[in-house]
Amino acid sequence: MAYMTPAERAEVDALLAADIRDTPWRPLPGPQLAAFQSPADVTGYGGSAGGGKTDLAVGLTLTAHDRTLFVRREKAQTEGFVQRLAEVLGGTDGYSSQKGAWRLPGGRLCEVGGLDNPGDENRWQGRPHDLIVLDEATELREHQARFVLGWNRTAKAGQRCRVLMTFNPPTTVEGRWVVAYFAPWLDPKHPNPAQPGELRWFAVLDGKEVEVPAGTPFEHDGDTIVPRSRTFIPSRIADNPFLMGTGYESVLQSLPEPLRSQMLYGDFNAGIEDDPWQVIPTAWVEAAQARWKRPDKLASMDSLGVDVARGGRDNTILARRHAMWFDVPLTYPGKDTPDGPTVAGLAIAALRDKAVIHLDVIGVGASPYDFLVKAEQQIVGVHVAEAARGTDKSGRLRFFNLRSELWWRMREALDPTNNTGIALPPDPRLLADLTAPTWSLSGATLKVASRDEIIAKIGRSPDYGSAYVLALMDTPKRAALRAAGGSKRRLDYDPYA
Repeated sequence: MAYMTPAERAEVDALLAADIRDTPWRPLPGPQLAAFQSPADVTGYGGSAGGGKTDLAVGLTLTAHDRTLFVRREKAQTEGFVQRLAEVLGGTDGYSSQKGAWRLPGGRLCEVGGLDNPGDENRWQGRPHDLIVLDEATELREHQARFVLGWNRTAKAGQRCRVLMTFNPPTTVEGRWVVAYFAPWLDPKHPNPAQPGELRWFAVLDGKEVEVPAGTPFEHDGDTIVPRSRTFIPSRIADNPFLMGTGYESVLQSLPEPLRSQMLYGDFNAGIEDDPWQVIPTAWVEAAQARWKRPDKLASMDSLGVDVARGGRDNTILARRHAMWFDVPLTYPGKDTPDGPTVAGLAIAALRDKAVIHLDVIGVGASPYDFLVKAEQQIVGVHVAEAARGTDKSGRLRFFNLRSELWWRMREALDPTNNTGIALPPDPRLLADLTAPTWSLSGATLKVASRDEIIAKIGRSPDYGSAYVLALMDTPKRAALRAAGGSKRRLDYDPYA
């Protein structure tokens, strides 16, 4: 430039101005370019702070997509994206902060929103977006995130649809669902790990998401299943030359561990801290799941826990216990268990060895309870809102209600110091449910968070955890009571009477 004439400089300036006008954004070479060009239906991007996550979302919005939805946990958190978009465009023409909508050059539309409260996801129902960006996905409730992804579609011929999920390693238990979602790339225990940028395909079969060998459509129970591709591409501040020159790396280096490893290196194995008031520590559940393997010969079934779907997206879950070994959950979507006889039939089909059924009778549970009584099954109706009658193992703490007592019994069973040998199936949904509740103490009365409080926290009902907590209940079988000379009244045993 120093050797150019004024006319030559003016020509270069004009060329640059035209280029910026025609192409306002380009991806950085390296991970950002790989993510921009990835053919995956769902791309996970990030891992550490400063890797250009927001800029990638801006670039895709401006150059590759017609209708964009950018989502954060809270609406206020979308401001960084809006500011960067304005910086690239040189202004905020076309943006309505009240509507959260931006009419962009070329007829493009970008909407921004938050999932502050359960139910906020419903505002996007039926509204197609060919690009959906879940920013800082580990902060989102899993159900809300998956619901929003269901509207990744377009009516515009030739327009590609895709999802971008940006995130750093989770700092709380609630964010672990993202690690499970991208397990081939992020879970060190995955049996078939994937390389960065490698495509894997996933489909939902019988209500459960599974990895499939390829993206070829196939038939399953009369339906044509079309798998969706997924990948994860890690990025670090070292991949972003603009931030490397600002000293931001030294800021990340000064963070305390494990935040330093999470934010600087994108270390997904760095410590995810439990809530200090979490009822069951995550490590205890993981240890019980690590012990789980199917025995050559099952012990007699002692208990069947039944949590009945309360409609909507809930599931009816049946949990089977053989001594302290718990079998995998039997899961039925709420639409498939519409009435009492159906639930009762499933429970009877799952029974072995005249096991005792422990069923939550609140609300919809009353109907299957009545049918199981008429079928002369040994059943204990559990109303978790009733008063508790026991104390914790120390004998010093009472419980606010039966729900609090039952969840605390699961904690005591999983406590390694009690050496119960409990083994739980390695189901990530069960892990999430059992580690969701927190507790509080008022005087000597211990209270576990309510179902509604847990739903507000994780965005769904803790059906799996509830079923296994019920299955842990230990009620003597009728045969044992008869052998002990129990009366007819005593045969209808209430373990809390």
